[in-house]
Amino acid sequence: MNAEQQQYNYQIVKWFSYMACVYLVIGTGIGVYIASELAWPFLNFDNPYISFGRLRPLHTNSVIFAFGGSTLMATAFYVVQRTCSTRLWSDKLAWFVFWGWNLVILSAVITLPLGYTQSKEYAELEWPIDILIAVVWLAYTFNFIMTISIRKVSHIYVANWFFLAMMVMITYLHVVNSLAIPVDLFKSYSIFSGVQDAMIQWWWGHNAVGFFLTAGFLGIMYYFVPKQANRPVYSYRLSVIHFWALIFGYVWLGAHHLQYTALPDWTGSLGAAISLAMIIPSWGGAINGMFTLSGAWDKLRTDYILRFLIVSLAFYAMSTFEGPVMAAKTVNALSHYTDWTIGHVHSGALGWVAMVSIGALYHMVERMWGTTIYSVRLVNLHFWMATIGTAIYITAMWVAG
Repeated sequence: MNAEQQQYNYQIVKWFSYMACVYLVIGTGIGVYIASELAWPFLNFDNPYISFGRLRPLHTNSVIFAFGGSTLMATAFYVVQRTCSTRLWSDKLAWFVFWGWNLVILSAVITLPLGYTQSKEYAELEWPIDILIAVVWLAYTFNFIMTISIRKVSHIYVANWFFLAMMVMITYLHVVNSLAIPVDLFKSYSIFSGVQDAMIQWWWGHNAVGFFLTAGFLGIMYYFVPKQANRPVYSYRLSVIHFWALIFGYVWLGAHHLQYTALPDWTGSLGAAISLAMIIPSWGGAINGMFTLSGAWDKLRTDYILRFLIVSLAFYAMSTFEGPVMAAKTVNALSHYTDWTIGHVHSGALGWVAMVSIGALYHMVERMWGTTIYSVRLVNLHFWMATIGTAIYITAMWVAG
């Protein structure tokens, strides 16, 4: 074990990285299966446990919270140690987070196919699991904050700002949206009802995208793009503006999911207006990441990790333009309840989240194990299959929608 491995806790990062890879394969595999069920309904074999309605929430939970969550925990624990020049505040707490989070995933794998659900998108899990999520997430957040508090450098790097914003907001959103009255161990009813329940749900639903899948993964981008390019971020000032604009803007956007419903019209209009305004900081962040390569674009020809990271930013820019456009009422009237929305979601999930995650995982693997990648040719094949496959997927959904 070298000095760097003794200084930092890489074991916890390695295990979260392992699980991220496992959950990515499982989650996308479930997605392929349920998509096949739509084309060939006989594939459910008249078995309720593997029907589309039971497996679809398992697919979303496995790719968002199992794969995405494991990636965020691996990268946050890696980045905070490297940028603060200190070991994690508590190794035991980090392992509690690892086992607790995997217990959450296992619970989802058992309960969702059995039909135990709160029927809230991205918040389907029943109340005992919600409590476990809250406890594990608070432990994750506390360990991160305490590690920053014992840092050996005065500056808090901007990537940690994005990670911490994600942690704080997800805690708040998850707790409020999951407030419920238990009936028994596997059934509860939300304390909200009617249009208030819908608004609270999509306040959570969109910010699961806005903070879990955007702010957290922007933290990944702001560390790994400059690190892999071996250049400082293009504009640190722009990254700070990007951060504050995202924090103050994103929380307002949930109402655009409820256009032309019982939701008050002014609420939907406000959500749409702020959605359109969010194009500016979102594109500012994408440009900031891409321009970090200014004067070094030739690296894309040889650096397979940078390809994943930079292409992810292109998909991020596309998704953060398309989403606000779809929030506008005139466009929403055409796009809502169609496959166009599915294409939009997957341009962000496959193009942005998966690509930046894979780039970060490849980067960490080489450094934590002190080795080179097994096969550059295989990674190049991976990159082109992922890029072309994602492009075909979202184009097909656009056309279908």
